[in-house]
Amino acid sequence: MSRVGRVTETGIQHMARGWALRWLRALRDDLWTVRVDPLPPSVWMRWLPHGLLCLAAFGVTLGAVAQLGDQGSLRSSWAFLIGLAQGGAVVLAMWRPVAGWWLSMVATVVGALAVHGKLGGPAGGFTWPWTAAGIIAHLLVLLLLSLRVRTRAAVEALALTALVTYVLQGLWGGPDYTPTGVIAVVLSGIVVLLGAALRGRREAKAQLVEQTSLTAEERARRTLLEERSRIARELHDVVAHHMSVISIQAQVAPHLVENPSDELKENLEGIRENALEALTELRRVLGVLRSEHADTADPADGPGGGTGTGTGAAPHTPQPTLDRLDALVENTRAAGLTVRVDVAGERLPRPPGVELSAYRIVQEALSNVLRHAPGATATVRLVHHRHGVDVRVTNSPPTRPAPLSHGAGHGLLGMRERAAMLGGTLRAGPAPDGGFEVAAYLPTSPPWAGAPASSGSASTPSDTAPDSKDGSV
Repeated sequence: MSRVGRVTETGIQHMARGWALRWLRALRDDLWTVRVDPLPPSVWMRWLPHGLLCLAAFGVTLGAVAQLGDQGSLRSSWAFLIGLAQGGAVVLAMWRPVAGWWLSMVATVVGALAVHGKLGGPAGGFTWPWTAAGIIAHLLVLLLLSLRVRTRAAVEALALTALVTYVLQGLWGGPDYTPTGVIAVVLSGIVVLLGAALRGRREAKAQLVEQTSLTAEERARRTLLEERSRIARELHDVVAHHMSVISIQAQVAPHLVENPSDELKENLEGIRENALEALTELRRVLGVLRSEHADTADPADGPGGGTGTGTGAAPHTPQPTLDRLDALVENTRAAGLTVRVDVAGERLPRPPGVELSAYRIVQEALSNVLRHAPGATATVRLVHHRHGVDVRVTNSPPTRPAPLSHGAGHGLLGMRERAAMLGGTLRAGPAPDGGFEVAAYLPTSPPWAGAPASSGSASTPSDTAPDSKDGSV
């Protein structure tokens, strides 16, 4: 033999030896274990499968004892032990399927060895090497095994079952018996295939539920981030406006004073430079948010705009305030919703963020009424306090079913974000009359300045100022 031939043969032997070692290692990891793989309980019949399996195990034990004792001519003690082992394998497989499979295999082999010497005599014509009770027990064990372990381990168990059956019936055999090896192996293969399919279906369903949950969470998180980005764009407009005004005032101030001192000029110049620097940094950080859709116009400034910016003009249009509440209500009425407006308290100058947030909360609440409560009537109530604004939007029960909504359904997240950004609170939920209510309190001063205790309760006009107005319909 040439040296090349010897090298090739050595390489093939090395590869075969490595493959065999890997297969034996995988077989040991899969089947040489007593790990717990409990049977998952059902939702509405929690212990019914366990009870049925215990009942089947009891029947297997009685059938095996009777068959081995009467037809196999075994002693009662041996028949009872083998039958008890086969029935116990079914019970054990409910929690430890691999250990249950080993017990079933050992009981079958011991039973076949015990009956083999009597096949040509008193046990002639006996079903060998598998008894009827042994086949039923092993099928149940293989089903439980394939439902809980990986498909590879179930196939390995099926292969070893076929190998043991072949050794007993094909290589050893006997003088006079009814062979059951072929039917046992065929039925075992069908059971393993069925169990693997059911296990795959259960895992796919669990993954689908998990993916659905993750998708819903991701959708909520994305909606929240979009709302925060929109709020950031609006705050960018407000802050940039005020910083620009500060810079211009600091530049003009020296010309309004006759013979200003050098110290005054220097301080005003410093104020202007700081304002311009802050404005530059602000535009550098948040300017990209403003230019995200620079070439498109925002949706109309009405409830139909959904959760868009709703300015009704180009992105650089000034952000709306409560001064535009009447226009918003008119647009809503034009869309077919009856709206009653009730404004109480003295209207005081508010920070732009409070005005904008109050307007957006009313806009989103009216949008929800249009989408989810057809035929209902809405009431918008604003109560101006000294240190904040109470905003409440309620609607009556709908008179007809709402159409299917294709939106994300997270408008309340944006309203809560706006209230939390200002240090306020927002409550949304069913009203006592069957409708829905959104109540928010937006403070304009620190909490210790006398703000109301609850955002869900708005003061009456007499509680705030005598000159309240009512714009109800």
